[in-house]
Order: sequence, then C-alpha cells, then structure tokens
Amino acid sequence: MSDQFTLEQIASQVRRDIIRMVAGAQSGHPGGSLSSTDFVTALFFRVMKHSPKHWSRDGKGNDMFFLSAGHMSPLFYSVLARSGYFDVKELAEFRKFGSRLQGHPSVEHHLPGVYVASGSLGQGLSVAAGAALGKRLDKDERFVYVLVGDGESEEGQIWEAAMFAVRHKLNRLIAITDWNGQQIDGTVDSVIALGDLESKWNAFGWKTFVCDGHDMNAILSVFDKAHAYSETGDKPVMILMKTVMGKGVDFMEGTHKWHGKAPSKEQEQQALSQLQETLGDY
Repeated sequence: MSDQFTLEQIASQVRRDIIRMVAGAQSGHPGGSLSSTDFVTALFFRVMKHSPKHWSRDGKGNDMFFLSAGHMSPLFYSVLARSGYFDVKELAEFRKFGSRLQGHPSVEHHLPGVYVASGSLGQGLSVAAGAALGKRLDKDERFVYVLVGDGESEEGQIWEAAMFAVRHKLNRLIAITDWNGQQIDGTVDSVIALGDLESKWNAFGWKTFVCDGHDMNAILSVFDKAHAYSETGDKPVMILMKTVMGKGVDFMEGTHKWHGKAPSKEQEQQALSQLQETLGDY
C-alpha cells in the first residue's frame, strides 16, 4: 500500500477511521490517537519489518509494536487493519459488546497484531523491555517499539522500566513518547509537570532524540538515526515526538477536551470534511 499512496495520504485515511470509529461508538479517545497518527503510520507502513501473514504472539522474526497508552486504540486498530492484519470492515465493530475491537486492546479474542492487553497506564514500557530482552535471548535481531504518552509518563513504573532497560543495555528497544502536552484533566504541566523530558531521559541513560511528530521526512529521518545508533550503541532509544493533541481536526487541536470525548454527528461531518479520503472508508 505504501508504494501506491504517500504516507501523508495513508495518515489522512487513518485519521478518518479514528473519527468514524469514535463517533460511531459515541465513546473513545480521539485526541491522542490523532496526535500520534503520523509517526505510527510511518512505523507500520515504512519503518517496521512485520508480516501480518506470519504474525504470532511470540513475535519471532517480526518487529514488535506495543501500545502502552491503550486508550489510543482507534489509531492502533486502524493501522493494523489498513496494513492487513484483519478486514478493514471490522473497524465498524469498535467498542461494541463482544467485539474484538475493545476500547483498550485485548488479547481475549486473539486479535492479530495485539501482543498484550494494555490500558492500565505505565505498564507498556515494562512489557516492551521484557520483549526486547527475550528477543536478545532468542538471538532475534528484530526491533521492539513502544508508544507511551507524556501524561502516562507521570507513572512511576515508566521510570522503573527505564532503569531496567538501561541495566540490560536493550539497544534494540525503541520507545516513543507522544509529547503533546495534554492529558485528561488539562495540560501535563498543570497536573504533574515532567520538566525537560529530553534531559530527563538522557539522565536515565537513554539515547534520546527529539522530532517534529507531524513532519514525515523528519519522522523517517529520526527512525533512521535510531536504527543507526542501535547497530553500535548499547543504550535503549527514546524518541520524543513533539505533537499537537487532536492534529488534523481544527476544533480538536491543542486542547485536552478531546482526550476522551466523542464528536456529535455534526462534529463528525465537520471533522471528516477536513480529512481527505484516500484509501476508501470502511
């Protein structure tokens, strides 16, 4: 698909999927899903080496992706479906009772592409670190990626996992923070300020990069830099993606109010009018 469409075109469709899923269910989290869309699209359609046809929960032979901030499930489900893990039409089942597409990723129904249930914030980095250590023990050279939120980074377990990853020199672990400055109750700074995240991750012993999370060329470049470092370095990598909450929909941008709020039918149409349909709606 990435040969037929630009990453920007795919990202536009993913954003449409997010809006339609959350509006259809009248429940979900559009804000962070939209802010993370560009770099997660780049991951699934250009950066990661993964095969839906040869997917298994042990992750052998594939790059692995973990969504620690599990409330961003609309984004996760869209990129999984659009890259071939399951039929795109199943996106219409988002948050329905008994659906495989639960509000937070679940393994109960064995949805392809989902390695672990997530949504209890703070846990995903620990799981990803364990997976990266497992790959080393199995002599599997593939990468492990994990997406965390900046609000989620107020959780103590994030920093315990950070120390663990450095202790074990997990250089093929690449973590990504959606640094949009917003969380459910307001700005991150107004809840528990994180300070200078770049300096903080450096101080914890990680190789840290900062990137514009909405510039595809910059995104691809920073992943290239992360991979190049991992070939010779002995530190885990953190990429801090500077983003805008609700990116792509003007009335959702830059505010925490759309962290976990579904648009009305009128707002759904207003949002969709700003997003190009490129791959075809489900």
